[in-house]
Amino acid sequence: MKIGVIGLGYWGPNLVRNFLSTEGVEGVLCYDTDPSRVLAVARRFPMVEFAESCEDLIGRPEVAAVVLATPLSTHYPLGLQAIEAGKHLLVEKPIAASSDEARELTERADGAGLVLMVDHTFIYTGAVRKLRELVQDQELGDLLYFDSVRVNLGIFQHDTNVVWDLAPHDISILDHLVAREPESVQAIGARHYYEYEDMAYLGVRYAGNLLAHFHVNWISPVKVRRILVGGTKRMVLYDDMEPSEKIKVYDSGVELGSREDIYRTLVQYRTGDMLAPKLDLSEALGLMCREFVLSITDQREPLTGAASGLNVVRILEAADRSLASGGTVVRL
Repeated sequence: MKIGVIGLGYWGPNLVRNFLSTEGVEGVLCYDTDPSRVLAVARRFPMVEFAESCEDLIGRPEVAAVVLATPLSTHYPLGLQAIEAGKHLLVEKPIAASSDEARELTERADGAGLVLMVDHTFIYTGAVRKLRELVQDQELGDLLYFDSVRVNLGIFQHDTNVVWDLAPHDISILDHLVAREPESVQAIGARHYYEYEDMAYLGVRYAGNLLAHFHVNWISPVKVRRILVGGTKRMVLYDDMEPSEKIKVYDSGVELGSREDIYRTLVQYRTGDMLAPKLDLSEALGLMCREFVLSITDQREPLTGAASGLNVVRILEAADRSLASGGTVVRL
């Protein structure tokens, strides 16, 4: 099949590179409104073809699937155009700017028998796959909390806030780890430089008393990508900035003595060994591209399908409502 990639900014060239090396892809057709970006990709990948417009790319009969690496506001209109043209669709995160838009894209794709997938790249990393394995095998016990920090200096987005830009990564990771419905969202944030929040803190309560906290920030002097997951048996630190040992499993926890008398309950802390499991170092984006192609050829639901994309958008929408009301709790 041929893959059409729309958008050649920060992420687009990485998608082009990986699709060119994905089995089952015979060629890549690209489009961007910026001629300098087109020239840069043409120099780097001489085998790539280019379309004259979005309509030209989507309308090409040889293009089986369209990939959108474009601003959030364009995901719905361009995605709808691709689905109506009978193209399978891969959308950069988040899937759409509202849950209504996400639902319509999903319904249209399902009705046409087309694959709709979201590029939640971190799901395909060796670290997150190992983390999911630990959760599913009950190595951590019952999950108690999920705490993430994703901060850096820039890049400011001009059509959305920091929540919609950075939080989808960690929200999608948690959605991948647990089969639980979020119950409520509470968020506070601040705008320092223009109309959108450049820093925010989100609290999400899940069924089963699981509490998640997400800290996102565009104005941090250091880049931090860190997640803490606490369970009744073990706890995990996932630090994506570590060159090695990104996952560290701590045999640590809290144990309670007799509950006959609450004032005499003995709290004990267990501190054991730390284990850094070996991780698969395959490039996550390459695995994601392969999953998209295989889901098309095998006619099956992809690992990061539209449902996971919608779950993320529902939380982002609720966070926006909470931000707008000064941090009130929004029920889902």
